Amino acid sequence: MDVRGRHARILAGVRAIPEGYVRSYGDLEPGAPRLVGRVLATTEEDVPWQRVVRAEGSLPKDDRQRALLLAEGVPMRGARVDMELARLPLPPGEHLE
Repeated sequence: MDVRGRHARILAGVRAIPEGYVRSYGDLEPGAPRLVGRVLATTEEDVPWQRVVRAEGSLPKDDRQRALLLAEGVPMRGARVDMELARLPLPPGEHLE
């Protein structure tokens, strides 16, 4: 898959995360989670970036991201997302990191 196609797939995956749920960078791109961060940091498209968190539930954008997630009803455990409750299940055949 070419670079544009890969970026488009990542952005489509982010858009597919419904309000109240999250996915980790590795859920979106298991072989290259840092690529997801780079795509989100450089895109000019309007995507729900706040729904992408680290695998253990920590937030790369801290208070700003936390406020957006809380407004969507994402369950938290202290400063982290409760990944057991908030992680959007993957379709059958896909694996979590």
